[in-house]
Amino acid sequence: MTLSEHHLQPLVAQWLPAQRWFAGKGRASRGVTLRRLEVLAAGPPELSVWLAGVSYVDGTVETYQLPLVVRAELVRTLEHVLLGSVAVDGEPHWIYDGLHDKDVTQSWLLGIRDEATLGRLTFSRVGEPDDIPVGQPSLVTTAEQSNTSLVYGDKAILKVFRRLEAGINPDIEVHRALTELGARHIARLLGSVTADVDGEPTSLAMLQEFMTTATDGWELAKTSVRDLMAEADLHAEEAGGDFAGEAERLGVATAEVHADLAQAFGTSVLAGEGLAARGAAMHARLDAALTVVPQLAKVEDGLRSAFDAFSASARTAALTTQRIHGDLHLGQVLRTVHRFVVLDFEGEPAGSLADRRAFDSPLRDVASMLRSFDYAARHQLIDSGGSAQLEYRAQEWAQRNRAAFRTGYAEASGHDLDTDDAVIRGFEADKAVYEAVYEARNRPTWLPIPLASLARLGAGDAA
Repeated sequence: MTLSEHHLQPLVAQWLPAQRWFAGKGRASRGVTLRRLEVLAAGPPELSVWLAGVSYVDGTVETYQLPLVVRAELVRTLEHVLLGSVAVDGEPHWIYDGLHDKDVTQSWLLGIRDEATLGRLTFSRVGEPDDIPVGQPSLVTTAEQSNTSLVYGDKAILKVFRRLEAGINPDIEVHRALTELGARHIARLLGSVTADVDGEPTSLAMLQEFMTTATDGWELAKTSVRDLMAEADLHAEEAGGDFAGEAERLGVATAEVHADLAQAFGTSVLAGEGLAARGAAMHARLDAALTVVPQLAKVEDGLRSAFDAFSASARTAALTTQRIHGDLHLGQVLRTVHRFVVLDFEGEPAGSLADRRAFDSPLRDVASMLRSFDYAARHQLIDSGGSAQLEYRAQEWAQRNRAAFRTGYAEASGHDLDTDDAVIRGFEADKAVYEAVYEARNRPTWLPIPLASLARLGAGDAA
C-alpha cells in the first residue's frame, strides 16, 4: 500500500491536538511533521507506527507515537477513533487509531512473545513465552491520561507511550530491575518494545501483569471520606469506612518499595551546593507562582521560611538520595487482596527523561503521598460547598491518615520521620505551590485545596 506522509499529515494535524494525552494544549505551534517508523502488521488491515513531530514557536519540538491502522472499509465500532479518510491508489481508505482495533493489537503481544526484531523495532520479553497472553482480546482503558493502555483479557496490560523521548523510559527501567529483584509491591514486567529513532534507543511500550481484583487507592480513600461526611457527627476513627489501617499499610508498602529501589540502583548523598540549589529552586518556583496565584502572597513569608528551614535541616545531616517514584499519590497505587501495588514509575510526566531518572530523596515521595491525603479529604467539600462541621471532619480525616501513613513508613523503614519534619514540610510546600498553579490554570474550583494546605504549611505545621 502506498500510503505516505502526504496522505496523513493533514488528518494528524487536526486530530492530534484533541487527544487527551497530547501535552501541547494551549501552546502555539508551527506545524506537525510525520514519518513512518515501521510497519507492525502488513495486513490487511495494515498497522504502522508513525512519529508525529510538533514544532512550537518557542523552538521546542515534541515527538508523539501514533500506531495507525488503514482500513479499506468504514468500521462503525471504530468511529470514535477515526482520523479521516484518504484516497490511496484511487480507492478510499479510512485511518483509525490502531490501539483500538482488536484485529491488529495482537501484533504487540506476538512480537514480545517471540522477542522479535522488526526493522527498527526490538521486542523484549521478561520471563517465559507462556506468560504473554497471545489470543486474549484487547480493551483500551479510560483512566490513562498521558499514554494509552490496553488490557488483554484479565492477564496483562500494555502501556503505549505517546510522548516520546530518546532513552529508556524509567517505568520500564525500574520495573525490569524490581521484577528481577522479586519486589513484592509492583506489577511484574512481562516485556517491552524499543525503537531505534535517529540512532537513539527510544521506549515505545511496556507489558505488565494485570491486577484483576485490585481497587484504586484514590477510590478507596474517596469512599472513606464519603462515609465520614455522611455520618458527620462521628469522628474519623468511628466511621465505618475508616481508612487509617489502609494508610498505615500503604506507608509500609512505600517504605519497602524505597528499600527495593535502593537495593536495585544504589544510593547517594545530596549536600553542599546541591542542597543550596534545591532550596533556591523552591524559592524560584514560588516567585513564578505568585504571578499566577496572587493569593499565595498571604502565606509567602511562611513558605519562604519553610524553604529556608528545608535547606538548613538538610545541610545539618545531608540528604540520602536514590531512585524514587517521583509522582506518588493515591491514584498510583492499587489495593489487592494481599498487598498494595505501586504503579507508574515514569516520574512527573512534564519532566525531562534525565530529571525523571535522577536520584532524589525518598522523603519527596512521602511528602507527595501526604499531599494526596489532603486532596482526598477535601475534594468532596468542593462539590458540596462544605459546612464548618464538614471542614473539620475533612481536616480530621487528613490528619489521621497522614499520621497512619507516616507510622507505617517509619516502622517499615526503621527511620523516624519526626526527625525530618522540616524536610518533609519543604517538599510538601513545594508540591502544594505547584498544585496551586495547576489548579488556578485548569480547575479553579479546586484551588482552595492547595491553598488550605499552604496556609497550614506556612504556619509551620507539617503534621
